[in-house]
Amino acid sequence: MSTGVRRRMGVDERRQQLIGVALELFSRRSPDEVSIDEIAAAAGISRPLVYHYFPGKLSLYEAALKRASEDLAGRFDEPREGPLGARLLRVMRRFFDFVDEHGPGFAALMRGGPAVGSSATNALIDSVRQVAYEQILSHLEVTEAPARLELVIRSWISLAESTALIWLDGRRIPRGELEIQLVHDFAALTAVSAAYDEEMSALVKRMVQDEPGDGPFADLAGRLIALAG
Repeated sequence: MSTGVRRRMGVDERRQQLIGVALELFSRRSPDEVSIDEIAAAAGISRPLVYHYFPGKLSLYEAALKRASEDLAGRFDEPREGPLGARLLRVMRRFFDFVDEHGPGFAALMRGGPAVGSSATNALIDSVRQVAYEQILSHLEVTEAPARLELVIRSWISLAESTALIWLDGRRIPRGELEIQLVHDFAALTAVSAAYDEEMSALVKRMVQDEPGDGPFADLAGRLIALAG
């Protein structure tokens, strides 16, 4: 007959458990609304024991943010196969999966939360943006980005963040429409830049040469032609 004795967790295992519990709570409410007592109760341990593993809520928040940032960065990892428009759309779907799953935590991170101003927090946010930037460059088969292309990609990443935040505030626009709109935004930003620069013009021609008639880029062209008519 089982005695129901609880297994004692090792230090790293307990830390990972607390990070997971914190992430779960932060996904439902803003981190500054979640107390150490709630995290302790959800983990089934005492408040002092939480402080044994983390000096304070800020350090736990930063640890949770590190795990979340690694998850988010991984959402931009996409095989270099098939048309670019379809690849970007798959990335946007995974990005919005993350935003949907971690809404309050994502909003707190971008708008301001308990770790705002922390150099560690800022570095994590910047690292995700850099991963996204490098992934897009890789998909465009560009090693050294000219100034206009860097401006386009970094502007688009900021646009994706802002779009996600606005969507979280009431979800008034269907998520699927925003995912494809962001792919269209990337194409539009690149096309506008191409109008001013021959190097960008050559890049746009490479982008669209293998795009199918039913892909996101062709869909955008069709919508613009319909507007002109």
